[in-house]
Amino acid sequence: MECPILTGTFDGFSWIRCEGKGSFLNSPAMKTFGDQRIAEGEKTVVVDLAACTGMDSTFMGTLAGMAARLAAKDGGSLQIADPGSRNHRSLEDLGLDFLLRIDPPEATWRGDIDKIRGALTAPDAPPAPTPLQRTQMVLEAHQELAGHNDKNAKTFSNVVSMLEKELEEKQRKADNLSE
Repeated sequence: MECPILTGTFDGFSWIRCEGKGSFLNSPAMKTFGDQRIAEGEKTVVVDLAACTGMDSTFMGTLAGMAARLAAKDGGSLQIADPGSRNHRSLEDLGLDFLLRIDPPEATWRGDIDKIRGALTAPDAPPAPTPLQRTQMVLEAHQELAGHNDKNAKTFSNVVSMLEKELEEKQRKADNLSE
């Protein structure tokens, strides 16, 4: 079952809320909204994890990728709101706490969380990814994690290799079908 992603655009930041488990199933909706906002010039994206029951590596790799794209903008940042102890620990375990700003005390949204959450809506659903596109997205998320530090490189090397082979096979099949 796909868990909902809710979004909103506010003065000075965009907000993404994950309700339920953050996984490869809802990462495309989060990535689509985040990338669209970044392309439109947004410098601050907040990911609200208060209702997130856990995160898989694809979801965290998607967060890391968005954080890297925002960091490339002058003053850009990905901020995490209310991760809870379990999600905070998961982000720390992968070293992402150095890439993301977790519950920044000076955040402009701090006093308005309830009002923000009340204004969120479901984003336009991105087209369902093809199996090839999903594998590519999962691979990119894991490459992002693996490239973050040496510990992650070791942890995710087998996953990245397996996904590269899977992607190659799916691409070969797709090419054969189009001939």
